[in-house]
Amino acid sequence: MKEKHIPWVLLGIIYLSFISLGLPDGLLGVAWPAMRAEYRLPLETVGVLSMLVMCMSALSSVGSGYILPRFGTGRVTFLSCLLTGAAMLGYAFAPGFLPVVLLTIPLGLGAGAVDSGLNRYVAEHYSSRHMNWLHCFWGVGASAGPLIMTGAILHGGWRMGYLFISLIQLALSLALLYSLRKGLWRSAQKEGGQSASALAIPAPRPATRGTVVLAVALFFLYAGTEYSAGLWVNSVLVESRQVPQQLAGMAVTAFYFCVMLGRFGSGVLVGKLGNMRMMRLGFLLAFLGACCFAMAGKSYPLSLLGVILLGLGLAPIYPCLMHETPRRFEEKVYVRLIGYQVGAACLGGSVTGAGIGLVLSHHSLEWFAPILGALAAVSCLINETLERRTKGEEKE
Repeated sequence: MKEKHIPWVLLGIIYLSFISLGLPDGLLGVAWPAMRAEYRLPLETVGVLSMLVMCMSALSSVGSGYILPRFGTGRVTFLSCLLTGAAMLGYAFAPGFLPVVLLTIPLGLGAGAVDSGLNRYVAEHYSSRHMNWLHCFWGVGASAGPLIMTGAILHGGWRMGYLFISLIQLALSLALLYSLRKGLWRSAQKEGGQSASALAIPAPRPATRGTVVLAVALFFLYAGTEYSAGLWVNSVLVESRQVPQQLAGMAVTAFYFCVMLGRFGSGVLVGKLGNMRMMRLGFLLAFLGACCFAMAGKSYPLSLLGVILLGLGLAPIYPCLMHETPRRFEEKVYVRLIGYQVGAACLGGSVTGAGIGLVLSHHSLEWFAPILGALAAVSCLINETLERRTKGEEKE
């Protein structure tokens, strides 16, 4: 293998890693109606699993600032993929709900450190185009997961879905093992990619406690919006609007597919429009999607349109936010802040998803879309405030 090709081979391995990261994310929302029926559990119990997996992800994300320098991004990514694959294999054979809860711990721990590590690596060494495409590959995994689970439920049960996904996950871990054995991570670092310092970034204003809190809170709220959309769309359609499981599962798949498609398109457009314009457009589309889903009532086509707009709108926000972090903050701040942001995103997904579940179970599942619209609007406002407070003199 020629040395000059190694960074691009490694980038392909990183893309595969994000497929691995996305595969489990859309499964629970589709599988939960069948799981809770088998285990005879109330609707809101899914909040236990979602909160636990996100809390474990947050814990490993916050600790990534210490773990990654010690073991290296490549090793952590490989072990995380192996860990999540093994956990989902356990899901497939779990005899009761308690083993599922226990297996959720390694599932969450496996996702957090690799998420923050790969995000930081790409934010430092590659352009916003590759950051968007990186998360596009997360969408490949996240959209394939619900599709596989829906087919499994229709033809064999939710356990078959987790079994199949676990085998895919374990196969992807072999690609990561190959990258380690070939020394691709070390070789690429010696060559260097497109470093953040080489991107002619204007010097940001010195970070304050307020701007750091806003940056962390923004990831908390945004991730809560995206995760809750994937978690509750299926339940709203099936249990409130009496949509058949197959069509509801396809709607969840459409959501993650549109996130994936939107991030691919954002990677093409972001070089011309810039991160901020892409995010503003995204927040607007997400808000319109929530409104459309709220007004759809029993109309499945209108509900599906709302889900599509949600997916396309949310698509560019996370990768553009992540890519802006080294541009909004000094290096001594952002090297740790990215881990905190990923951790906040994990907590945001768990707390918001569980909180929405409590509201829906005590009131109506139809409260789901208005809550999402409000979250998108507040996130947009925080992002605008953060941009004004952090941009450097050259940007002004």
